[in-house]
Amino acid sequence: MKVAEIHDNTLVLKNGGLRAVLQTSSINLHLKSEEEQNAVIFSYQHFLNSLEFPIQIVVRSKKLDLDNYIAKLKKIESKQENRLLQEQTAEYIEYIQKLIEYADIMAKEFYVIVPQDPFRMQKQSFLKSIIENFNPKDTIAKIQQRKNEFAELRKQLGQRVNVVKTGLENCGLHVEPLNTQSLIELFYETYNPLTARNQKLTDIDHMRVETDPDIKSAPKTAGA
Repeated sequence: MKVAEIHDNTLVLKNGGLRAVLQTSSINLHLKSEEEQNAVIFSYQHFLNSLEFPIQIVVRSKKLDLDNYIAKLKKIESKQENRLLQEQTAEYIEYIQKLIEYADIMAKEFYVIVPQDPFRMQKQSFLKSIIENFNPKDTIAKIQQRKNEFAELRKQLGQRVNVVKTGLENCGLHVEPLNTQSLIELFYETYNPLTARNQKLTDIDHMRVETDPDIKSAPKTAGA
């Protein structure tokens, strides 16, 4: 996917399409009875047959990250008053760290990508037409019209997300749509796996955005 931007819990592609990403749990069929297995398979088959649009299923493998778990253990160790328990906690932390380092344990994550593309097929993409047609002298009505068109596309995407979420939950899966922060972290970790382990992303709500002072002092255009 060629992503242009990420906002409002949505991927905006360079061709103007929108994508939502849902993270799902998994089911180990080998641990279920034959009757339970058949029920899950039937539910999944029914879900696929009910879809009127394509979806993409992605399985991501990554090195298991237990940094937060180890940090919690270290806090417990520091507050432990019993010396014996404190030593045992320290030994357990060391064991976990060595296990991760030498065993190279991998974790799998499962995602479903839900698409929504503009209905009107043009030579120019929907997003590109918005950018190129933008004019500082546009009236508020024109700007609002483009905003409404984009909002309508996102609304249709949301309806598809609900269909997919309900269908997968009927199969016994836990489904969680990714928000803007989670989407940014997903792409950051995917394209920068080594850096991501040592340098975590800041919460976007706490990011400081600096504005060019020349832009602040720019005169307002007519109709703005």
